Amino acid sequence: MKRYGMVIRVRPERLEEYKRLHADPWPDVLKMITACHIRNYSIYHRDGWLFSYFEYHGDDFEADMAKMAADPVTQEWWKLCCPCQEPLDTRAPGQWWAPMEEVFHCP
Repeated sequence: MKRYGMVIRVRPERLEEYKRLHADPWPDVLKMITACHIRNYSIYHRDGWLFSYFEYHGDDFEADMAKMAADPVTQEWWKLCCPCQEPLDTRAPGQWWAPMEEVFHCP
């Protein structure tokens, strides 16, 4: 299992919309997250920033993320969520959420 922390900005004028979407996520989106070996997925908000945490339990993260990105229902979900977000300028090419370096963990 590998832990992931990621960050992105939320557009202030879209914060309530983003919260509404995530208060009632689509069942097929949740199934795809699980099918891609993601567990304990949470998103937090503070001062215009979204922080996500999840645990990956698979063997090929890139392949699972490609599977998720190819899913038509997930693509429709992202069409609603992505306009609410503002990616960091420092993210790598092809990234939306910017991964963070884990500097401490207390099991």
